Amino acid sequence: MENKTVYLNGQYLPLSEAKISVMDRGFLFGDGIYEVIPAYHGQLFRFQEHMERLENSLSNIRLPNPHSREQWLKILTELLSPSGDQYIYLQVTRGVAPKRDHAFPEKAEPTVFAMCSNIVPFEGRETGVKAISLDDSRWELCHVKATTLLANILLRQQAVEQGCAEAVLVNKDGYVTEGAASNIFAVIDGILITPPKSCEILPGITRDVILEIAQQNNIPFREEIIALEALKNASEIWLTSSTREIIPVVEFDSHKVADGRPGPVWQNMNRLFQAYKQSLS
Repeated sequence: MENKTVYLNGQYLPLSEAKISVMDRGFLFGDGIYEVIPAYHGQLFRFQEHMERLENSLSNIRLPNPHSREQWLKILTELLSPSGDQYIYLQVTRGVAPKRDHAFPEKAEPTVFAMCSNIVPFEGRETGVKAISLDDSRWELCHVKATTLLANILLRQQAVEQGCAEAVLVNKDGYVTEGAASNIFAVIDGILITPPKSCEILPGITRDVILEIAQQNNIPFREEIIALEALKNASEIWLTSSTREIIPVVEFDSHKVADGRPGPVWQNMNRLFQAYKQSLS
C-alpha cells in the first residue's frame, strides 16, 4: 500500500494508519457525500464552484458542513504537491452512531476524509473511446454527489464488459441524462448541446467550464434535452469529468460517430480548455 499522507478527522497521517469505525454510517449505509477537485501546479481548480456543489450535496442529505470554505482550502492545500496534475478526493459521512438504525443519530460527529492522487492521463483522450446506451436505473437525486454509487458501478461495469469506456444513460422518456461517471455533450447540426441541470444529472464543474469557454469563443451551444435517436445521429459526442476532462466518443452503440475520429469542435474545445488550464498556473 502506498504510504502517502491523508487527512482524517483533523489529523494528517499515513494512508496505512487511517482507520474508521465499522459503525460509521458511511460504511453501513453509504450515508455521505464526496467531491473530486482537480489541482494543477499546486492550485485547486475551480475551488469555489466545487465547494458550492459540496455544500449543496450536504444540504440535500441534511448534513451540516463541518468546515468553512477557508478551512476546507487550508485542509486540502496541505495535501497538494507544488507541481504536476493531481486531484483531491474528499468524503464526508454522517459519522459513527451507537447503533445501526436507519434514522439519523441524535448526536454524531461527521467523518471527514481527504486524500490527494496524481491525475493519470486517460487512455483514449486524444483518440476517442467507445460508449453504449443503457437504461438509467439510478435514484432520483442524481444531482447529489452521494457515496451510494452502486447503480453507477453496475452500469459502468456493463459498459466495460462490452469493450466500452462508458455507459450513456437514458431515462424512461428516451432522453439522455449523463454517463455513469461523466456528463455528456453532443454536436448536432453544428450546435454544441448538453442536457440542462436537473435532479437527473450531476452538475459537473468541467461541464460548466466548457459552456463558459463556448460562450467566450462564440461556439454555438444550448442546454436542452437530447433524445437517444438524436444522439445517435450527432456529428460529435463527448464525455466530461474533472479527472478525464473532455473525452471524444468515436463509437456509440456499435456504430461510428461521424467518420470515427475526434471531430473539429472537440479539437477546438480541447485546445481552448488546455489553454485555460495553463492560464491559471
